[in-house]
Amino acid sequence: MNTSTPLAPIQPAERIQIVDILRGFALFGILFVNMTIFSQPMQAIVLPADPNLPFYDRAALWLIHALGEGKFYALFSLLFGLGLTLQMERIEGRGGRFVPLYARRLLVLLGIGLVHAFLIWMGDILILYALLGFLLILFRKARPRTLLIWVVILIALPLLFSAAATALIAWASNFPEATSQIEQSFAQTEAAFVSDLQRAAQVYTHGDFAAITAQRVSDYFGIGMTGFAVMGFNVMAMFLLGVYFGKRGFFKNLPENQGLFRKLLLWGLLIGLTGNLLYATLIIPISRIYQTWTLWLATTGQTVGAPLLMLAYVSALCLLALSPGWGKRLRVLAPVGQMALTNYLMQSIICTLIFYGYGLGLFGKVGHAAGIALAIAIYLLQIPFSHWWMKRFYYGPAEWLWRSLTYLKPQPFRRIS
Repeated sequence: MNTSTPLAPIQPAERIQIVDILRGFALFGILFVNMTIFSQPMQAIVLPADPNLPFYDRAALWLIHALGEGKFYALFSLLFGLGLTLQMERIEGRGGRFVPLYARRLLVLLGIGLVHAFLIWMGDILILYALLGFLLILFRKARPRTLLIWVVILIALPLLFSAAATALIAWASNFPEATSQIEQSFAQTEAAFVSDLQRAAQVYTHGDFAAITAQRVSDYFGIGMTGFAVMGFNVMAMFLLGVYFGKRGFFKNLPENQGLFRKLLLWGLLIGLTGNLLYATLIIPISRIYQTWTLWLATTGQTVGAPLLMLAYVSALCLLALSPGWGKRLRVLAPVGQMALTNYLMQSIICTLIFYGYGLGLFGKVGHAAGIALAIAIYLLQIPFSHWWMKRFYYGPAEWLWRSLTYLKPQPFRRIS
């Protein structure tokens, strides 16, 4: 006799509130960082900042690098890995088979990501999450110690590769002929990026939907995939760190783990903030094309510092959540996190309509400081919208679609009052 409980999505009573709060917080950080890519060509990230930037825009860009870049997709990645352990516990606890269901969940996410990347915004991260999610399945039963070892390996590998490449270029520069070839190669690469940037700026500002879609696809398979290849190691590392957090149950009982969160807050701020301040200060005036030791030092500051500063953010929120006053204030973010996928897609739709030629056409006309103000304004609108929506529906529309396709049947949607 089959005694397994029918499989269904997680119910409201089963949710861990701090996880929803963290997702809601991460959504603001994602928008805070992504606004720079919404409002200008992604190729600009690779090139030095315009030396003629007003001081307030340069300060805003420094702030984005120091406090935002790399920290919030790391947080989302940790929560994605955490989700695997929570879903596996629930599905296997009900007698279900985890891997087939989770694989279908990833395939649906991949489909949503493809639509997002090619029809809305090329900065999509869902495709990368879905593809790496299949690799994550292999680690579902790994011991906590093994997971931490892999986290360190995955963070260290890109730094070692980069150090080897930089050292090789530095050595080759001792030979005049090699020096000339290296400089010519870098100059050609930089010229290609400048050309791509100019073309992208023209299309995104003045193009119609068809022209912009063609540019989106070109950018995705060009600079987008290059960036995601670099991000992949860190995303996978944070996936595994999330699985580790899930196996240790850190978020299920915050009071018992106060000591851990205090230590993570302290060391995350000391090392993480130092690394990110170093990165923000060094990266603004230099090109990421030229493999120099300055670039390597800046990259190392972020690669090591971003996950640690992210953990400091997480720890601060967890400790604040234990305070009755702050806990009540932070709960305002929970509905935002409950419909995180919908809000993430909504941010892309709103911002592309603001900046692209088929919308208001403000591409390239909004500076970094104004971009931060715009990000705050959009997020402040998403908070009451999320509360309004979650009072009336069980899921955000994207979450409902994701779950319905995963479980191969329509899920309950509207709440019955």
